[in-house]
Amino acid sequence: MSADRSHESRDGHVLVLDAGSSSLHITLFAADGERVAERDASEPPGPAAAAELRNFLGEVPAPAAVGHRIVHSGPHLTGHTLIDARVRALLAEVADLAPLHVTPALQVVDAARGLLPDVPHVACFDTVFHKDLPAQARTYAVPERWRAEYGLRRYGFHGLSYSWALQRTAQALGRPVDNLQVVLVHLGGGCSACAVRNGRSVDTTMGLTPLEGLVMSRRSGSLDPGALLWLQRRHGLSAGELDDTLHRHSGLLGLSGTSGDTRDLVRARAEGDAAAALALATFTLSCRKGIASMAASLDRLDALVFTGEIGEDQPEVREEICSALTVLGVRGGLLVPELEDLMREGLRRIDQAVRGVPVLVVATGETQQIAAETRRVLGM
Repeated sequence: MSADRSHESRDGHVLVLDAGSSSLHITLFAADGERVAERDASEPPGPAAAAELRNFLGEVPAPAAVGHRIVHSGPHLTGHTLIDARVRALLAEVADLAPLHVTPALQVVDAARGLLPDVPHVACFDTVFHKDLPAQARTYAVPERWRAEYGLRRYGFHGLSYSWALQRTAQALGRPVDNLQVVLVHLGGGCSACAVRNGRSVDTTMGLTPLEGLVMSRRSGSLDPGALLWLQRRHGLSAGELDDTLHRHSGLLGLSGTSGDTRDLVRARAEGDAAAALALATFTLSCRKGIASMAASLDRLDALVFTGEIGEDQPEVREEICSALTVLGVRGGLLVPELEDLMREGLRRIDQAVRGVPVLVVATGETQQIAAETRRVLGM
C-alpha cells in the first residue's frame, strides 16, 4: 500500500472478519477502538455469508481497512501482513495445516476483497505471537529430514487472544509486560495453554496444527501417535476418516456422546449423566496437565489467566482446574464475577487475593486485537 493511501486511511474505520468453520463474526471498529456495529453471520462462510457481509456493509460507514483473522501463517509469513496475490497464494498452500479455519477464512478474504477492492486487507495470524519460540519448544523429536524437508515443527495458535490477554493482565497487576511470567489459557471451541516469559511466548500446547494439546470441544487434542497407526493397520481407517473424527467428533462431544458445550455438560452431570461427568473430568485434567507443563518453562508463576468462551463464562470449569493445582500455588474458592460485569470491564481478578497465585479472567479480545494489528501494519 502506498504512503498516500496509508495517510488517507489513518483515522478511518476498521472492519474485522473472523471466520471459523461454521461461523463468521463481523465487527466494525471506529478509529478510537469503539465498536460501531457487529454481526454474527447466520450461515457458515460461503456464498450466503458473503451476501450477509454485503448487507452489513450497506448499513455501516465505509471501512478504511479490513483485518482478517487467519489461524495459520505457514513457514513463510512471520508477521501480520497486507494481503496481496503472493500472500494469498502462500496461505492457500498451508490451508491443509488448519483446514477447519484457513479454508473458510480464505473464502471470506476473497469475498471481502471482491466487495472492497480498493481497501487494504490485512492478514492477522494466530501463529505470530509464538514466532520466537525457543528451539527446544518448537522442535519435534523426529529425524532432521522431516524437520528440514517437510517443515515439521510447532507453531502454536490462539496468539491474537493471548496478545490481548497479556496486555490486560499487565494492566491488572500493575506490572510491565516484560517483567511477567504467566500461563495463559484459552478455552473455547479450541483450547490451548501458553507460557509467557517477559512478554514472549516460550512454550505452548498446540503444535504443527491446532489439533495437538488439550482436550477441546470437538477436537481430540493429543493422543498416542501409535494409536493412529494401529487404527489404520488393524481397523483400516483412512486418513480422511481419522481427520474427520479427530477434528469434528472427538473431544467433549466424543466423550459425552451428546454435546461439546461445557454448559450442557455441567447441567447433564448435575442430573446424573455419567458420560458428561467423565467428559468434564477428562477435560479439566487435560487443562491442569497443560497448565503444569507450561509452568515448567517458567522460573515463577506470576499469574494464571483464563480467556476464551469457556474461560470467561464457565466458573465450574475454572474452579475444578484451579482447586487441583495447589502444587503450583494456585488455589480454589474462586470468585464468580457476573458475565455482564466481566464483559463491560474486560477483566477480573478472581482469586481470594490473600494467598496463592493470582488468577484472572480476561474477556476474549481477538477482534479488538485484529483491529489494532491491522492499524499497526498500515500505519493508521
